[in-house]
Amino acid sequence: MGIAMSLPAMIVLFLFTLGPAIYAFFLSFFSWSLLNKMQYVGLSNFGFIFTSPLFWTAVFNTASFALVVVPTQTLVALGIAVLLNQNLPARGFLRLAFFFPAVSSSAVISIIFMWIYNKFGLLNGALGVLGIPGPNWLANPFFALKAIMMMNIWTTSGYFMVVFLAGLQAIPQEIHDAAWVDGAGSWYRFTRITVPLLKPTTFFVAIMGVIGTMQMFDQAFIISGGTGGPLNSTTTLVLLIYQYIFSYGQVGYGAAVTVILFVFTMAVTLGVNKWLGKPIEY
Repeated sequence: MGIAMSLPAMIVLFLFTLGPAIYAFFLSFFSWSLLNKMQYVGLSNFGFIFTSPLFWTAVFNTASFALVVVPTQTLVALGIAVLLNQNLPARGFLRLAFFFPAVSSSAVISIIFMWIYNKFGLLNGALGVLGIPGPNWLANPFFALKAIMMMNIWTTSGYFMVVFLAGLQAIPQEIHDAAWVDGAGSWYRFTRITVPLLKPTTFFVAIMGVIGTMQMFDQAFIISGGTGGPLNSTTTLVLLIYQYIFSYGQVGYGAAVTVILFVFTMAVTLGVNKWLGKPIEY
């Protein structure tokens, strides 16, 4: 009976998750341009990928994106969660306001930020009031990826704020009360009690952040028009997969990058698990 009840979910999991993953691994050993017959090439696709400067540019961009966004969004989300866990006026409204970007369309947000980042847009207008000359954010290779980082942090921090709020409210109040009776100050209680007891929550936030940043595609695609420009400064690994398959018609190359991205993501996830995944004791 248990197998019969879980069979529909298992079928959906295989058709839309495991099946495509296995098929991508299979395609990584073939040369296929969608219009021609598949030809087995062994590890040649991987050899081409590892010698491609564009691939290493995408690796650098993706790694930079993850290294900046994941810690920043985690700290911002934790700070907002701690603030909104207090008895503040309009606390419910503030929680909703910070969470709203997380449920908004990524495409719509990207288009809005394209207007904000425009050379004559809102951000440069605000900088001009302060006497600071603003760059052409999305046309400058130095600033383009950083602009997407800022947008991504703003978009995702609200969701992780809610996760941290749940973690904060799950900590027994008796622990804080006992520490307060013993004379522990607010900062000591936060660093020695709250932060350690939030370790499972932080682990979840870090894992989801790593997976999300390693798979970042839509924002880079929309803002660069699918080119990864300017000068490939916004080309991520997932955008590179799209370009290989749909722009260059090289399915085997795209599948090879998919396999490499899976290995990278798994390795980073296991590293985070070793660092933060240990259970805690009250």
